[in-house]
Amino acid sequence: QVQLVESGGGLVQAGDSLRLSCAASGRTFSSYGMGWFRQAPGKEREFVAAISRSGGRTAYADSVKGRFSISRDNAKNTVYLQMNSLKPEDTAVYYCAARYDVDLVRSNPQLYNYWGQGTQVTVSS
Repeated sequence: QVQLVESGGGLVQAGDSLRLSCAASGRTFSSYGMGWFRQAPGKEREFVAAISRSGGRTAYADSVKGRFSISRDNAKNTVYLQMNSLKPEDTAVYYCAARYDVDLVRSNPQLYNYWGQGTQVTVSS
């Protein structure tokens, strides 16, 4: 079992930066691939970024490539999402997710077993 708790969301202006954190419980965090997803009102949950269990592989949605960066600290059981040059269209609830996995990245939300409660990110124009 893994419990995930996101933090770091908030209200910012376009062009600003935010760093989201996702703290995981348990002693086997390094066995889990991690992902960030988001869901805007009236839209389906969409992939944002993913990182493999070792941190050696990452993947990004085209809409955030070059602006967002995912990283992890296995010693702290935490995964991060650094978001720069935020746009109003980035407004959503952001969720982190975990999957017990080999050292690959996954963009399909259905492949993740554990989810956090989400943190709201609102970007004003």
